Amino acid sequence: MFTGIVEELGEIASIEPQGDSVALAIRGPLVTQDAVHGASIAVNGVCLTVVDVRDGVFTADVIKETLAKSSLGALEPGSKVNLERPVRLSDRLGGHLVQGHVDGVGAIISREPGERWDVVTVSLPAELGRYLVDKGSITIDGISLTVVEAGADRFSVALIPTTLALTTLGHKRPGDPVNLEVDVVAKYVERMLGDRA
Repeated sequence: MFTGIVEELGEIASIEPQGDSVALAIRGPLVTQDAVHGASIAVNGVCLTVVDVRDGVFTADVIKETLAKSSLGALEPGSKVNLERPVRLSDRLGGHLVQGHVDGVGAIISREPGERWDVVTVSLPAELGRYLVDKGSITIDGISLTVVEAGADRFSVALIPTTLALTTLGHKRPGDPVNLEVDVVAKYVERMLGDRA
């Protein structure tokens, strides 16, 4: 479980194809300080399992399913990625409950710069629209954000200077893919109400 508060802007050190999967090597000196084999680290919102850690770089295997259902397949060596370690039960929950399970891939539609912030509009797979509400929570590339305006096939978020400076969303351009995870509470509520019908 994560909070969507990015700890570090990491970098893809290498990508090694392994048949229908890849081994990602990711540079992240902060998140690797206490990482061990089997630990979880969210990479652009995707929960990955640490295989090895060495000199501030960790490796993780990414299988075909994850490559197909997330934007991780579009990464290249040198790509910047958002990194977060799992939350501890004693930690503050600064964002919202994030599982690291991508629900779909959207794309940046537009950016409207303000004086110190940007309003970004993102496309949304049609089946996810029912889970978004104005002022609700959404995770984009592992970043916990508040929805400004929710539509059937798109939504907007406002990015403060900290988010612009410390995450990949400060550099994403129209057309760039992003991982989306909707609020898990909305999915549970839907399931419970559906079982009553």
